[in-house]
Amino acid sequence: NDAGKAPTTERILFYTGKSHKMGEVHEGAATMDWMEQEQERGITITSAATTTFWAGRDGKKRRLNIIDTPGHVDFTIEVERSLRVLDGAIALLDANAGVEPQTETVWRQADKYKVPRMIFVNKMDKIGADFYRCVEMIEDRLGAQPLVLQLPVGAESDFKGVVDLIEMNARLWRDETLGAQWDDVEIPEDLRDRAEEWREKLIETVVELDDTVMEAYLEGNMPDNDTIRRLVRKGTCAVQFFPILAGSAFR
Repeated sequence: NDAGKAPTTERILFYTGKSHKMGEVHEGAATMDWMEQEQERGITITSAATTTFWAGRDGKKRRLNIIDTPGHVDFTIEVERSLRVLDGAIALLDANAGVEPQTETVWRQADKYKVPRMIFVNKMDKIGADFYRCVEMIEDRLGAQPLVLQLPVGAESDFKGVVDLIEMNARLWRDETLGAQWDDVEIPEDLRDRAEEWREKLIETVVELDDTVMEAYLEGNMPDNDTIRRLVRKGTCAVQFFPILAGSAFR
């Protein structure tokens, strides 16, 4: 589906230093769309793979194998083949369209193979982008438990960054570096209450995975950020919930 898988892959390769040019999809220059037919139609028909490396918070380099699977409903066999070998998947949603019929099809396939997933609400800069509606659709249509890790700062043409609900700051991207650099600033006043509310939901969800942390939380002790991250990872790998991020791969 046109939730922007190719620009997202390109953006990952750009940020990890593998690709030095953002090949916007409408030019038909995307790294992953290698079949001529795919370039002409601007969609992915076969699953293409690429590898890149990324250093995490601890500075250790990790290998990322990215398999771009078709989002079009006619190519479900190809998707199913990929899902069998994946450690995890990133489901992309168009911030305006939300959960589409083909999203549901692929989601059910991923459920069948118990593939851990994250959800990236893409195209937050698009007219009609509505992050919160997408979160509702994830619950209602996919029957999945969303774990919101970020809130958008602005939407449509005013979209400029995200609130990090673990660190509790706002990350605003710098346009001149195509988002490769950013500034961490205080959460905007008009988003503060909403951020507190969503952070509370996040913590209430993750503490259920650890009795000791849960007991401490019920006694009024907040888990620290590293504990929250550890539990987010644990629950994601166990397919108990699905972390949700927001952004615009195109920008």
